[in-house]
Amino acid sequence: MKIKRFALGTLWTNCYLIWDSNGDGFIVDPGGPAEDVESFIRDNDILIHWIILTHGHADHIGGIQELRNLSENGVAIHYEDSDCLTDANKNLSSFMETPITIPAAERELSDKDSLTVGTMEIEIIHTPGHTPGGICLLVTDADDHILLTGDTLFAKSVGRSDLPGGNENVLFESLKKLEYLPDNLKVYPGHGPETSIGTEKQHNPYWLR
Repeated sequence: MKIKRFALGTLWTNCYLIWDSNGDGFIVDPGGPAEDVESFIRDNDILIHWIILTHGHADHIGGIQELRNLSENGVAIHYEDSDCLTDANKNLSSFMETPITIPAAERELSDKDSLTVGTMEIEIIHTPGHTPGGICLLVTDADDHILLTGDTLFAKSVGRSDLPGGNENVLFESLKKLEYLPDNLKVYPGHGPETSIGTEKQHNPYWLR
């Protein structure tokens, strides 16, 4: 499994491109102008099966339309955040200079759903609290495992819970869903540097508060 990070948009949202040894891949959270992402995909002959969104905030969906034509199956988002794509108030872009509305997702996800992309399996873990439909993605490719946490879990921090649809208590309950994961599991968050489950257990002041 290969992974490349692109920091997109004014908030430097982490967009991830993940692909297997055969060139089958998917995109997570294209949050802003995505010319570099598209160029890399074309230059490396990667077949994109899905664009998967960890949640529906504007800074995670802003580049979808640039990349949507590259995705064989379209866009996937948890059903509780699905309205964020079509409603600028729900994705919070109505408070910005350029409101964002885009067509609805091709697939609505639920907790414990699984997607197959080439040799990779993607398990959906519903982790609300930052948004009602926030999810983490546990990706497995043979002996390789990674966790993409969106704005649920950051290095030594967590996502905001004071925005519309957020709930601090719910967010802390969501962290409990990640407690069973192995300490050496690499974590790729929606903003900031990568970390690991073990590091967060030891150093994150919000972990299982």
